[in-house]
Amino acid sequence: MKTALPLRHLLITSLLAAASASALAQWKPDRPITLIVPWAPGGSTDQVSRVTAAELEKHLGQKIVVMNQPGASGSVGTKNAMAAPADGYTWTAGGAKDLGTYKVLGMLDTSAADWNLYLNVAHIAVVGVNADAPYKNMNELLAAMKAKPGAVSVATAGVNSSGHSAIEALSRAAGVTYKHVTYDGGAPAAVAAASGETEVTTQLAAEQTDMIRAKRIRPLAVVGDKSIEIEGYGTIPPLSQFIPGFKDPINYFGIFVPKAAPPEVAQTLNRIWSTEMVKSDALKKYAQSRGAMFAPMSGDEAQKAVFPAIQSYAWTQQAAGKAKVSPDTVGIPKP
Repeated sequence: MKTALPLRHLLITSLLAAASASALAQWKPDRPITLIVPWAPGGSTDQVSRVTAAELEKHLGQKIVVMNQPGASGSVGTKNAMAAPADGYTWTAGGAKDLGTYKVLGMLDTSAADWNLYLNVAHIAVVGVNADAPYKNMNELLAAMKAKPGAVSVATAGVNSSGHSAIEALSRAAGVTYKHVTYDGGAPAAVAAASGETEVTTQLAAEQTDMIRAKRIRPLAVVGDKSIEIEGYGTIPPLSQFIPGFKDPINYFGIFVPKAAPPEVAQTLNRIWSTEMVKSDALKKYAQSRGAMFAPMSGDEAQKAVFPAIQSYAWTQQAAGKAKVSPDTVGIPKP
């Protein structure tokens, strides 16, 4: 009987040590990691993913190979990441809103809950017009869209893109229609507006910044209720200044890793996000230069942060008759 208590303590101590070791299991990749960017080179996802990959390489000790696989509003590259072996060596990236609404739009059988989200920034959509377009402010553009229903051409990266979400929110709030012209990414859509191929783009500030500074695109409004500052340009007013009460949930971007990957992958990335990415100067500088918001998050915090934009867009598409699956049947209740 004298040895029972020490043996019990020894057993408990051993179990706790094993649990602690399991909780702190570290993933040390032994070969390069593939990061599929499901949009064209130069767009917002491509830009921030490359900055993030370079930062992660410092902490993982392995090369992260960024591969652009655009098509079908990001669903082609995302599908390829889903089809890859769930060994932690294939990731994808993009806007969490897109990932969360593929199922509603009938594009892919997946949802945000199937992935571990590693957010880096929040990108903001901007209504930008060709520099030679007659619209000098947002009121003039809205007046033209009302006077010429379905005639004003708007470039986006396609259905389910941030640009499409933005113009849909605007059109519903203002009671206007437009001519939708789609491209394989946000960068080509911004170039289309800058070149005069279309009159307008509602893609993200990050994709328009260079052309705004070069005075090839005139920014009229932020698609939201807060202004933003663009280095080398100045302040862009919020759409709520022209459409009272207008709001649009923040669209967070990041890297997405299938939850089916080994648990040590998530444990390692969670640690890197909470201790290193939250203080990344490279990501901060990127956000400041591109009209974005520095917002590293992971785990439950990330899932909660992205849901309002997923919910809003899913039900906007349902109201517009573009949803293939009712949002409330796939865990997205009506707001």
